[in-house]
Amino acid sequence: MTDLPTVVLVDDHALFRRGVRAELEGRVRVLGEAGDAPSAIEEVLRQEPDVVLLDVHLPGGGGVEVLRRLHELGSRSPCLALSVSDDPQDVIAVIRAGARGYVTKSISGEDLADAVRRVKEGDAVFGPRLAGFVLDAFAGAEPAAPADAELDQLTAREREVLRHIARGYLYKEIALRLGISVKTVEAHVSAVLRKLQLSSRHELSRWAAERRLVD
Repeated sequence: MTDLPTVVLVDDHALFRRGVRAELEGRVRVLGEAGDAPSAIEEVLRQEPDVVLLDVHLPGGGGVEVLRRLHELGSRSPCLALSVSDDPQDVIAVIRAGARGYVTKSISGEDLADAVRRVKEGDAVFGPRLAGFVLDAFAGAEPAAPADAELDQLTAREREVLRHIARGYLYKEIALRLGISVKTVEAHVSAVLRKLQLSSRHELSRWAAERRLVD
């Protein structure tokens, strides 16, 4: 057991964390878990795992914010993003923030354990489609919208909430769709309004429409 790679598992769904633990049993040793950004930072600094398995969307700040804070605080644990999202913007954002790889939650337990081992050894690990996004981005042909300083200051989760607001969803509906609490939705909206220097959800909707963020 002592030679198994160690991880801290960060995801806001306890059921998913239990499933990952079961899949990795005997292949990887899980030192700890966290369900939101602040506790993730605390747990990683406390446990110092070989690898952090990090979800992109988290309460209290997204995966990008966790990566930035860990870097600022001197963490040496490399992070492997494990997310349901295969949105190029999410992939590129976490890689630019310092993640060593990105895989989606459709990955098998065996392949995830292999990805953990490879990241521990210093490799960068991506699913086939995701590798293309990263190569394009760093070759100067990013398959995302042109740089927008205002949009870039929002976390991936804040952008997701913003898009739902712009589509006309109520806070309760957004909470159900994203699997978070209404209070968390309200906190994200408040953060977006503050960062964009706007005063109402009507202004948010107009702002998003002007940037063609609503499909």
